[in-house]
Amino acid sequence: MLRSCCVYGAGILCVLLLIAGIAMALTQVFQKLIDNTIKEQVVLENGTEAFSVFQNPPPPVYMQFYFFNLTNPAEVLDGDKPFVLQVGPYTYREYRPKEEVKFLDNGTRVEAVSPKTYVFEPNMSRGSEDDIIRTVNIPAVTVMEKTKDRWFESIVSALMKSKGIGVFGTFRVGDLLWGYEDPLLKLIQKFIKMDDHFGLFYKKNGTDDGDYIFFTGKQNYQDFARIDKWNGNSSLNWWSTEGCNRINGTDGASFHPVITKTEKLYIFSSDLCRSIYAQYESDVSVRGVSGFRFVPPSEVFANLTINPDNAGFCVPAGNCLGSGLLNVSTCKEGAPIIMSSPHFYQADDKFVQDVFGMNPNKEEHETVIDVNPLTGMLLRGAKRVQVNVYLHQIQGFSQTGKIRTLVFPVMYLNESVLIDEESAKKLYAVVSEANVIVNIPFIVISVGILLGVIFIVLMCRQQTSPSTEAERQPLLSS
Repeated sequence: MLRSCCVYGAGILCVLLLIAGIAMALTQVFQKLIDNTIKEQVVLENGTEAFSVFQNPPPPVYMQFYFFNLTNPAEVLDGDKPFVLQVGPYTYREYRPKEEVKFLDNGTRVEAVSPKTYVFEPNMSRGSEDDIIRTVNIPAVTVMEKTKDRWFESIVSALMKSKGIGVFGTFRVGDLLWGYEDPLLKLIQKFIKMDDHFGLFYKKNGTDDGDYIFFTGKQNYQDFARIDKWNGNSSLNWWSTEGCNRINGTDGASFHPVITKTEKLYIFSSDLCRSIYAQYESDVSVRGVSGFRFVPPSEVFANLTINPDNAGFCVPAGNCLGSGLLNVSTCKEGAPIIMSSPHFYQADDKFVQDVFGMNPNKEEHETVIDVNPLTGMLLRGAKRVQVNVYLHQIQGFSQTGKIRTLVFPVMYLNESVLIDEESAKKLYAVVSEANVIVNIPFIVISVGILLGVIFIVLMCRQQTSPSTEAERQPLLSS
């Protein structure tokens, strides 16, 4: 009797466990519990791990600069294609803490600035800041663009000739990056008011790029670290459409928790003077922590025939470049600066063919973002952007010679980050614990299946009738 009760008890428990396990799996009760817990904890407020990472990002960030050294300047001015050789990297450790942090609106928003400091890392570089690079003389080209067709054009042209200033020049790496006093800019102050110093990162070492106001995620987890205002404005004024002027997304240092494969991650970049987005590409593992890889699709920088939403980025309105390029002259004080991916990756093939030495490839030249989908923490990232200059013949300036109309590559940067081992261990523990909790329904189902097997075995044994005394006698007796 007791044995029968145990058998049927196992059967009933098996059914209950299977029903409960399947129900929990279908309703994702534990997944929702984990998600809700993470949403409540990943908020920008004092005392949270998320705020600590936001204020002082622990992983080291490195900025690498690669320059394109021009080998045939005379031939280029005579109408030939430029031939360039890539040199570098020149590597800097980047420090980017959040400072002047102030909470607003009952903790729903937070104001901060993010000064960036760059320290040269000679052991991670191929060359020194004293290396000499032959490239476009950006101040000279900018001056020519600003003075063409104006009454003092001939005066400026004669001034440039007398000083031996042309389209190309040689410069120290350190000067090109951090700034130098340019003789032409100093001479033309009577005609055009411009800063007489120039550098690709002039006034960007030890300074911030403006005042940010972020949402803390307190009201909506998807607003975590999303930019509300930059320099007091909720939109830009450089582009011709509302969509292109929209400030959208985070600053790229962090993202909201519970990320799905179907969503887009938006990032605002003051370097690009616009917002961009990235889409899911693949699953990855970084230092043992699982993540999703997001990359900007080619449509982000496609021309308006492919992506009509990009019409607002045509400067001036209606003057559109090919796919893969962004004219940022409107936000770079009129300098004819064109941004692209390194080696014109994902750009129209024309731009690759216009310059000897371009070898675009996905692995080295694509911008990537690897994030842990549960917490939104950045595992690994690489922002890869190329600075180019638009060159063409300018009638009033004989210095331009017979130069082809082309987009000339000056340098590209690779700003990369990799989660440190200590942070990876902490995150791995959180993710592992969450995985155990999420898999509780399947553990319950497994136990139910095991009990089901035991129940079937016991039932089979119970239904087998015991043998009689006669049946147990041998067939033949001696």
